[in-house]
Amino acid sequence: MRLGKVIGRVTLSQVVPELRGARWLVVTPFSRGFFQHGAEPPPGLSREPSLVVYDNLGGGVGDTIGFIEGREAAVPFEKEPPIDAINAALVDEVSYQPLK
Repeated sequence: MRLGKVIGRVTLSQVVPELRGARWLVVTPFSRGFFQHGAEPPPGLSREPSLVVYDNLGGGVGDTIGFIEGREAAVPFEKEPPIDAINAALVDEVSYQPLK
């Protein structure tokens, strides 16, 4: 699982039947530098590529989420849909102290 910040939402005009009514989030993953320096780049300037994440937990813009990528993202479904990332957690707080 990786952590990232929700920076937007996606609306689809067509979708496969298994995903009808789903919510989609645009997420910028946190980089190692974010945790080591505690500094967040200005919105839209992240060095990490953003991705679209399936959301069934109710994440919103500005939230920190934990997301899973790859084949594991489709595991919660009875019939595996064509998704590559899923929101697995809504994160309230991250506590990290780098080694010195």
